[in-house]
Amino acid sequence: MPEANQLSPAVPTAIGASATLRAMALVALVVGAVMLAPLMLDTYMLNILVRAFFVAIAAITVDIMWGYCGTLTFGQSAFFGIGVYALAITFTEYGFGPWQAVLAIAAAIIAAAAVAGLTGWLSFYPGSTPLYASIVSLVVPIVLVQILYSGGTFTGSSSGLVGFETFDLEFDNWFRLAGLALVATAVVALIMMRSDTGRLLKALRDNDERCTYLGINTSRYRIVVLVLTAIVASLAGFGYAAFGGVAAPENASFTFGTRLIIMVALGGRGTVIGAIVGALSIEVASAYLSGSLPYVWELIIGIALITVILAFPDGLLGVFKRIAYGGRPLENGATVQLRPMATATGTKAESGVAIEARELGKHFGSLSVLDGVQFKANRGELLSLVGPNGAGKTTLIRCLSDGRERSSGFVAIAGHPIDHLPPSRIVRFGLGRKFQAASVFETLTVAECLRVARTHRARPALASTSPVLELPAAAISVVERSGLADRRGEEARNLSHGLKQALELAMVLALEPEVLLLDEPTAGLTRAERQAFADILTSLASGDRLCILLVEHDLDFVRDISSRIIVLHQGRIALDGSVDEVVDSELVREIYTGQQSSSLRSAS
Repeated sequence: MPEANQLSPAVPTAIGASATLRAMALVALVVGAVMLAPLMLDTYMLNILVRAFFVAIAAITVDIMWGYCGTLTFGQSAFFGIGVYALAITFTEYGFGPWQAVLAIAAAIIAAAAVAGLTGWLSFYPGSTPLYASIVSLVVPIVLVQILYSGGTFTGSSSGLVGFETFDLEFDNWFRLAGLALVATAVVALIMMRSDTGRLLKALRDNDERCTYLGINTSRYRIVVLVLTAIVASLAGFGYAAFGGVAAPENASFTFGTRLIIMVALGGRGTVIGAIVGALSIEVASAYLSGSLPYVWELIIGIALITVILAFPDGLLGVFKRIAYGGRPLENGATVQLRPMATATGTKAESGVAIEARELGKHFGSLSVLDGVQFKANRGELLSLVGPNGAGKTTLIRCLSDGRERSSGFVAIAGHPIDHLPPSRIVRFGLGRKFQAASVFETLTVAECLRVARTHRARPALASTSPVLELPAAAISVVERSGLADRRGEEARNLSHGLKQALELAMVLALEPEVLLLDEPTAGLTRAERQAFADILTSLASGDRLCILLVEHDLDFVRDISSRIIVLHQGRIALDGSVDEVVDSELVREIYTGQQSSSLRSAS
């Protein structure tokens, strides 16, 4: 592989060290401000800010779920409320003391984790939609508030719980404690969200389906993140109740959950800092406006929010970034060193059956899309699947790559029956699928997209990002030949159509597949790009011994590269044979009409 695009490991290390020093200096400055602020603020402002700090922690958890994972959640208020009532009920029932405080914290964590686990299981089952998950999250605080109303004296019903003994700290100490808790939460969140794991969460937000076909169990990741953010939100609620000495159903309500979303939207989602800015702005403004303008303050805040969202969709923090960086794009990942893998993580057989389909059928009620499809494809074979529109070609690809798609029949990939397994499990048998439209992660850089593609082979780091990205030789070849190596720090959404197609192919090859399913990969490509694509595919089949199943309408392209062609017509295999046998067949001429017929004749 050419060495021109490899960077010395010292370069990213130096850049990373400089950025770390700047970040540490900024954190030290913020901590100093938190420690000194009580000396300059009056009691009223301290009271407002202590509460706002705990609310801001809850807002960060909303930002992680919504801004990074892509799930709009109203349920973080419920977990906040669990923390509030865990403290209030414990101190009311058992009094105040060290063991009671430990019991309350344990109750808050366990209850929040349990509710979040159940919520995640209901929200993120395979095939669920983001809208469904948002609706489930909306129901959680509503149900919890009704439970609180029905709790009688145990929960205080609609009046809540007041008058219980709590921690006796001065306002100054409460401010420092809450402020440092917020700083610690923000620092941990930023470190994790900028790590390899954080970029994986952004990938879930950008393109859940592509993540699934990269072997990533998206449901599991989202449930884990929901549980962790629920625990953090419940601890924020614990602190909120410990300071205020009051537990009210409003602390767990859907209204408060919506308020948290508004805070994140105002500050700028997907930033962590934006959630803090939005929370503090709204909490302070609400405290002052509710006293001076008791009947219109919510309207004023609502108008301000709508104005900011319409004028600045990326929030207040986005405005600051545009001013600070002058609109220049950030080249994240430009210093990543691409390196070919020293050894393969798995062994591939040189020959044998790679795809086997028997009596495969797909039905929608009485409508039959596929019926009795049966074929085998071997390793090292480039098999093209052709047929008129509506023949069922893409449906067949889906049935081969997702065990839940077919209505009947048997499918095995590399000798493994796929049964009714989801794509994330089938990928581990050696399957790679490229979609008809380039399916990449739009807001991630080229290097980040490739790193995400290696997730199921190399576990992502939780608190760091590696300056080195190891890829299989086939993926490196595509990156080098397409020119992506020189643009590895550029976001995928800024790439041309041809480069996006190349990036998706490189991502699929990063899986080290044995079977490659390609759905019209040359659509929209120039003649030069198609030729480059043809060279890559023939090399993968002959050199890397991949089994390639290609759906394609460009019959000249098919004839030049295929070792075998299957013709699909009306959901059945009409012909299966060599290139010459297919293109010279009278049956094929009868199936194809018009332009497609002439293409076949010219190909023969």
